[in-house]
Amino acid sequence: MLEKIFIRGRNIYPQIDFNQETGFFQVSGRSLPEDVDAFYIPVISWLEKYVQDPSNYTEFVFKFDYYNSSTARKIIDIMLMLERISHNFDNKKVKVIWYYDDGDEVMKDNGDDFKNVIKVDFEVRLNEKTKIDVRN
Repeated sequence: MLEKIFIRGRNIYPQIDFNQETGFFQVSGRSLPEDVDAFYIPVISWLEKYVQDPSNYTEFVFKFDYYNSSTARKIIDIMLMLERISHNFDNKKVKVIWYYDDGDEVMKDNGDDFKNVIKVDFEVRLNEKTKIDVRN
């Protein structure tokens, strides 16, 4: 079993929380590294190992505040790996949840775009903590 990977988010780096034992994975915050490969290669490498022996259920949460175009390419790489799990293992389930903040139509649209490309159970969901109450 792979060791849990946790990288605390900082200014331009997202928080990474991957746990093979629970099958829960989350990338959150801002992702603006100048050298996107230096940050994401260890993360992608860990996921490559995970894809070979995944948990019965994998839930992958994306909860970005913002990300740059270089990060977008890494997101696609991650999603393609998740797609491989569902294609290579009949008895393994994968779910992606893409959160967006209330009023952030760009992030919502990005989630919808990914959902239309990646062939896994994919949900685009409003981050309830940011929901604006317009009744007042």
